[in-house]
Amino acid sequence: MERVIGTVTRGLRCPIINEGDNIETFVVDSVMKAVLQGEFIPQDKDIVAVTESIVARAQGNYATTEQIATDIKAKFKDETIGVIFPILSRNRFATLLRGISMGAKKVIIMFSYPSDEVGNHLVELDRLDEKGINPWTDVLDEKTFRDHFGYQKHTFTGVDYIDYYKEVVESAGALCEVIFANNAKAILDYTDHVLACDIHTRVRTKRILKAEGAKAVYTLDDILNQSVDGSGFNGEYGLLGSNKSTEDRVKLFPHNPQPVVDNIQKALIEKTGKQIEVMVYGDGAFKDPAGKIWELADPVVSPAFTEGLDGTPNEVKLKYLADNNFSDLKGDELKSAISNYIINKQDDLVGQMEAQGTTPRRLTDLIGSLADLTSGSGDKGTPIVYIQGYFDNYTK
Repeated sequence: MERVIGTVTRGLRCPIINEGDNIETFVVDSVMKAVLQGEFIPQDKDIVAVTESIVARAQGNYATTEQIATDIKAKFKDETIGVIFPILSRNRFATLLRGISMGAKKVIIMFSYPSDEVGNHLVELDRLDEKGINPWTDVLDEKTFRDHFGYQKHTFTGVDYIDYYKEVVESAGALCEVIFANNAKAILDYTDHVLACDIHTRVRTKRILKAEGAKAVYTLDDILNQSVDGSGFNGEYGLLGSNKSTEDRVKLFPHNPQPVVDNIQKALIEKTGKQIEVMVYGDGAFKDPAGKIWELADPVVSPAFTEGLDGTPNEVKLKYLADNNFSDLKGDELKSAISNYIINKQDDLVGQMEAQGTTPRRLTDLIGSLADLTSGSGDKGTPIVYIQGYFDNYTK
């Protein structure tokens, strides 16, 4: 009988993992338990995706606000710190801001507007048009912003992030001033010691500020990129990708997770005899069309993956073939023609008309997004996602 099911993704329910647990054994045992229960039969090119959270938890990769403050103090001394382009998130940034503020005497928060980097809006763009404000050139102080737009709460969280972040800074013992600008250079009218908190544009921001003569410029990946007073750390990403653990502690992005995925793959091959690919994933890279939030608050979708997940898809568009190359065929003849075309397609379809409209993204970004949507961020309890048939095509 002809197979009629393509890609299948399954969230695997697992026990809660704790600091010090062997993450590799945990993942392999969870997968094999599902196999033994008859949930699926492992095949070559199956994918095991493991959320970054449980990898970091097992590693014990945590840091306290005190440890963040110590690192901030060492880098900025007693200077006023310009905290620029923070994202609006209680989970992602508020605890970091508390630690930053504990290491400072005065903090100037420079919000991007109308939204932060990942799409959380302080004000709608149309409101800027109504007020005649150009967000690319105009720098607003807090009073001016409030006079124009008043007090607005985030659509989903119900939080006024301007007041909330000010309260975080001041409750940590630092003075706080708020401005709004999208040009990084605007902060230099207030201080030349800057912590750039943007995620995906951080390298450009640092370059611009250094070229303008800033005395000290750090990005979030410069903070906690090595252990401070016994803290966890991330040598590549620092505080980027961290999440709130408690009011005074954050869980960092997993440190050096590549050996984890390699060892899981090796163990699964030994137990199943199949070439199973493995990846660690964080936020998927997708945008909410209603809330306008771009999900990717992690520095990358996947910080570690096995070799078989490297690269991009090499696919043709079935509807293009049906409407163009084989528009005179129907039924089995059309199916046969398309199947033969796929079997004999070039190894690299970049630039070919037959590939237009296929998704030009890295495999790890696509698969990580699929896994993130499957596992969710709430109470599903499925931090491991098992994916089958992802590399199949119409001919399989």
